[in-house]
Amino acid sequence: MKKADVIIVGGGVMGSSTAYYLRKKGFEGDILVFEKDPTYKYSSTARSAGGFRQLYSTSINIQLSRFSLEVYKNFADEMSVDGEKAEIDFKQPGYLFLATERMLPAFTKQLALQNQLGVPSEILSANDLVNIIPELETSDLAGGLFCKEDGYLDPYSVMQAYRKNARSLGVEYITAEVSSLKAECGRMTGVQLVDGTIYSAPIVINCAGAWGAELGEGIGLPLPVVPLKRQIYIFDSTKKLEKMLPLTIDPSGVYFRHEGDRIAAGYSDDVKPGYDFNWKRSSFDHLWPILAHRVPNFESLKLESGWAGLYDYNTVDQNAIIGEHPMMKGYFVALGFSGHGMQQAPGVGLGLAELICKGKYETLDLTPLRIERFTDNDLVLENAIV
Repeated sequence: MKKADVIIVGGGVMGSSTAYYLRKKGFEGDILVFEKDPTYKYSSTARSAGGFRQLYSTSINIQLSRFSLEVYKNFADEMSVDGEKAEIDFKQPGYLFLATERMLPAFTKQLALQNQLGVPSEILSANDLVNIIPELETSDLAGGLFCKEDGYLDPYSVMQAYRKNARSLGVEYITAEVSSLKAECGRMTGVQLVDGTIYSAPIVINCAGAWGAELGEGIGLPLPVVPLKRQIYIFDSTKKLEKMLPLTIDPSGVYFRHEGDRIAAGYSDDVKPGYDFNWKRSSFDHLWPILAHRVPNFESLKLESGWAGLYDYNTVDQNAIIGEHPMMKGYFVALGFSGHGMQQAPGVGLGLAELICKGKYETLDLTPLRIERFTDNDLVLENAIV
């Protein structure tokens, strides 16, 4: 039997940020990260849309994004290794929720909380919107909620930077798939790999994303998390836009932003849970009329490519589930992000590191996202879901 002090299942952005911050917080024991696919071909991190926003309706989500903003703004320099900067292509053209008359009161309420927590968001009139997107069709809009600090970044580069820094600090990455968690008498004892090898550790952190809930079920600790397919489409329009787009969410739920000199778009289509990575070009037929109405430039476009990835979707309140399991000593989870993981990875990784090293949260209080909230009936009800 092989031994470690901490085992992290999943080497994506959440697992790698947790490994990195454990070292930065002074954890000196052996840390092993198990990642079944070192190419990250099907990792949710690599297939993320890369959006970054502070436009949430709950305090905990806003605070996590505020923290991550400062991290990502200084990421290239602070995460450099051997003089090589960690470029993550963080662009800040803003984040924009378009609103009908019916939607505007809810956005106004969100604005008050965001401003209270330091987010410079603002309500824009329909006339203001065309200053940001000159080509925008606003006849059916009353305005929008906008934050100029927000935008989008390269998720894969963020993950690789955390991984590279963790390894430089002595974290070991092992290419292997964990088939099950091991526990005895209410305590974690380690993991078993697909090939039967057992690694023992008193602390196991489940950062396996869309695959994480299945591991918990194996030791009788289910969580309300399922894998849910999301698709992204890349297209080029005949008539170019005058300005770089903020990440823009139409009232229909369709979103779009620049991807280089192309446009990336998607929406939360209604699909059955499951591990499905098939990208369907035909699904774009639903988006195209909405895109063409909102931005007439998109009436003439060429769909070039796209991809499908997975949300680790929390079916109860669509927010992260973080912390030590109340029924299993040494079992920590960071799951159920429902599309928010890239935005919250710095704060969550640091929070878990503090919880393990110090026994409590110090920088950000992540208690609202605890596992016990489901039995306590203290859900985190986020209205700004994309």
